[in-house]
Amino acid sequence: MTVVLWICAAVLAVIYLGTGVMKLVRSKEQLAAMGLRWTEDFSPGVVKLLGALELLAAIGLILPALLHIAPVLGPLAASGLVLLMIGATVVHLRRKETRMAWGTLSLVAFAAFVAIAGFISPW
Repeated sequence: MTVVLWICAAVLAVIYLGTGVMKLVRSKEQLAAMGLRWTEDFSPGVVKLLGALELLAAIGLILPALLHIAPVLGPLAASGLVLLMIGATVVHLRRKETRMAWGTLSLVAFAAFVAIAGFISPW
């Protein structure tokens, strides 16, 4: 179980490291041009905040367990991602972006697995 948990946490960390950095380094207009049209509904500051939260979650998924310092932060980071992606799913559904909503909903399930497994099985 531990190997599966590490692999899932690593995959999530890579995903959110990429999306978080992308939101931090690109402008809202550049993100919208890339197909992230939801950014039109938010201020640049909120988009940067979401990127920072995703980046911190990516770090929180791996670093505490890897360093054996407060490993409970890993499942807590995954729980934060669950909440973040539920919000993203709601935004996509309100914008009638069904395909994007399914994608964020699948990330909710993936992060929920890491959170639950992380709380049950010690890293």
